[in-house]
Amino acid sequence: MAKAAAMLVLVVLVVTAGGASAAQCDASNLAVCADPILTGSTPSASCCSSLRAQRGCFCQYARNPAYAAYIKSANARKTLKTCGVAIPRC
Repeated sequence: MAKAAAMLVLVVLVVTAGGASAAQCDASNLAVCADPILTGSTPSASCCSSLRAQRGCFCQYARNPAYAAYIKSANARKTLKTCGVAIPRC
C-alpha cells in the first residue's frame, strides 16, 4: 500500500510539472497501474485501458526525473507488453 501511495505522489508531481501538455497527458490515470509497474503483477483491464489512452505521453513522462525510473523500469515494459501496448522509443 505504501508503494501505491508513493506512486500516486509521483503521478501528482508529473501532472503538476507537465505544463501545457498536462491537459492531454494525465498521468494520474496511470495510478491504476501502480501495482503492476512496481511489483510486476498482472495488469488489470482498467490499467491496460489507461496505458492505451496515455501511450502518446510516455516519452514526456520518461523525461520527468520524478517519474522516469518507473516509466523506464523492466516492470513497466512488462506491463506494456502484457497489455499489448508498443514500448515507445524516446
